[in-house]
Parts: sequence; C-alpha cells; structure tokens
Amino acid sequence: MASSSSFSSSTVTSKFIGFLLILSLQLDLLLGSDLHHKNQTSFRPNREVQKLRRLEKYLKRINKPSIKTIHSPDGDVIECVPSHLQPAFDHPQLRGQKPLDLPEMPSRANETTNEESFNQLWSQSGESCPVGSIPMRRTTKTDVLRARSVRRFGRRLRKPIRRDSSGGGHEHAVVFVNGEQYYGAKASINVWAPRVTDAYEFSLSQIWLISGSFGHDLNTIEAGWQVSPELYGDNYPRFFTYWTTDAYQATGCYNLLCSGFVQTNNKIAIGAAISPRSSYNGRQFDLGLMIWKDPKHGHWWLELGNGLLVGYWPVFLFSHLRSHASMVQFGGEVVNSRSNGGHTGTQMGSGHFADEGFEKAAYFRNLQVVDWDNNLLPLSNLHVLADHPACYNIRQGKNNVWGTYFYYGGPGRNPRCP
Repeated sequence: MASSSSFSSSTVTSKFIGFLLILSLQLDLLLGSDLHHKNQTSFRPNREVQKLRRLEKYLKRINKPSIKTIHSPDGDVIECVPSHLQPAFDHPQLRGQKPLDLPEMPSRANETTNEESFNQLWSQSGESCPVGSIPMRRTTKTDVLRARSVRRFGRRLRKPIRRDSSGGGHEHAVVFVNGEQYYGAKASINVWAPRVTDAYEFSLSQIWLISGSFGHDLNTIEAGWQVSPELYGDNYPRFFTYWTTDAYQATGCYNLLCSGFVQTNNKIAIGAAISPRSSYNGRQFDLGLMIWKDPKHGHWWLELGNGLLVGYWPVFLFSHLRSHASMVQFGGEVVNSRSNGGHTGTQMGSGHFADEGFEKAAYFRNLQVVDWDNNLLPLSNLHVLADHPACYNIRQGKNNVWGTYFYYGGPGRNPRCP
C-alpha cells in the first residue's frame, strides 16, 4: 500500500515537472519571437544611424575651415579655404606641405585662340577668394544623400572597362591616339547644357589621359565639363576633374572630394557651374584645357584657358601614370541606365548630331599632345569611335584655324535609337 502511494506521487510529480518544462519552452518561444521582432525593427534604424554618423564624419573631413563665404546665385556655397588646409594635404605624403611653385610650361608653336573668357556663376557678382586661399564648393548632407552610399559619393560607379572605354551602360563619341608615350594633351571644348533625363545618369565632355591594362590597374586623369544631377543636384554644366588608379574601384574621386588633386588657384572653383554657355544658332563659349607632366617635379598639371593654372595631381598617386600616358582620348560620354526600358533620352554635347556642324553641334578643336621634350604637337594616327552612332555620333576634320577638330553628340533616344 505504501509502495503504491509512492509510485502515484512520483508519477504526479513527473507530470507536473513536464508541464512546467513545456510551459517554460512556450514562454521562451514567445519571448524569443518578440525579441527577434524587436531586433528586426531596430536593425534598420541602427543602420540609418550608422549611415548618418559616417555622413557627418565625411562632411567634417571634406568641408574645411574657411576665411570667407560666398553665396552663388545657383544655390552653391563657396568657401574660401586656406590653401594648406585643402583635402589634398590630408594625404600622408602631403601632410604639412604647401602647394608647389609654378611648373615648366610646354612649348607652344605659334598658337592663336579666339576663346571667350572663362566664367563661373559664383564669381559673377565680383566676389573672389583672397590670395593664399582656394574656392571650394561646400558639400552638403543633401548632396551626399543623393548618392547610393556615403562611400561611393564623389566617385564614378564601377564599370567594365574595355580598350575603347565603352561598356557598363557608358556610351561614348570620342577620338583617341595610342601606341606612343604621351606627356600631356590640350584642346578647346565648347560648353553646353545637355538634358539629363535620369537622376543617376550624367553627360560629360572631357580629356582623358590613360595608362594601364584596362583591368583593375587602369590609371586615368580626366578634366572637362559635365552635367550630373546626382553629384550636384541640378542640370548646370560644371567644370570638373577626376582621377583613379584602379579602374574606378576604390581610389580617386571627382574634384576635391578626396585627398588627391592639389589646387593652386584662388579664382576657379572646381565643381562650380560654368556661365555663359553656348546656344543653338548663337554664340559659342569654349573651355580651354591642357594637362601635362611637369619635367621639373613629374606632377601632372592642369591649365584652364591660356595661362590659368588650376593645380596638379601629385605623381605619387599613380602607378602606370608615374612615367607617361599610353593613350589620350577626347570626347563625350553619357550613362544609359535604360530606366524606362528603352535607350535614355540623355543628350550628349548640344543634344544635336555632329552633322549639323558649327553653332549647332558640340565640338573639340585644336587637339594636341605633349611629347617627351615638353612640346605641344598635332595629333597623328587618330582613331574615331562612336559606340552607338544612331544615338550619338562624331565627325572629324582638319583646317588651318582649328587644326585637328571634331563635332560630336546627339539626342540619345530617337526613332533610330529606340
């Protein structure tokens, strides 16, 4: 009898313990599910907070202390930053240094020009930056948030690179020379305001100095004008520079948005809007550009117009371009994202085809390269490329006034370019 009672008691106890275990597991599952839900809902805000912190850190690094502020009519804010505080001098190899003395200029052979004086909107009120400072376009939180990420702001999207620089949704109408050693390039480009139809597309006209294998080690130096709603938030044509040493992957940037290009000029704001611009059947306004390797120090210098030195890319930034360029390219480029299913309506140049000619189509004129002895020479063995000629085309010519020149551009989407 005692034995039977003991068995019954232990059985009840076992069942009760089992019930408690099941109850405990159910509570754990409920609480765990609730905690998991809370973690999911709090994960995104945490990511946003981290992004904002990265953004603030970047803005603090790139927007330097200024001694004067100028408000441009297009909404830009131009800060006059002491030259030695510009972003380039954050680079370990430049820290504590000052901009270099003037470079040795290339020899010019009986050169004449009819270029209009280069102007930017921010300086048309007569305001300027003091000597010893440089004008820097202030980067805003809104600017950075337009980019796909803080890390990619101020950089071109990675893209497949082919020998002719096409591919990856990037389309070109260009001329190029290769097969020799090049120490610079020069041209005059008329400035337009092409329509860009997608927020993540751009339209540009520029000079490229290129070296490397067109793989992950591609080196480029680039300068010209561009319309980029993503980068600037509007459709003004803007003077810009770019560089990369790894095919647009992790190195380099536009303008002064990273440590690289050293600006020496207090009258030009890289990234600021150009005004006036060329008009269809009207006056044409040119941007004269020259990039060359200074024989004295080896750095790559940039000149605007005739004699207006903008600054230089330090030679240590590069691998293949430490010695010379193996290819020089001139022309237009657009991004075709096909966001509406068909070809983009983003224009190149004036938005008109090359065949329309002067006062209607965009052009490059007086194309030259710099040789090993720092002489400007006309181009030889010129190659012409339009990778989508029904959308954007090119027509090259030569005469005594414009030397080697070409017209280029187009409207993008049209009946022959669906």
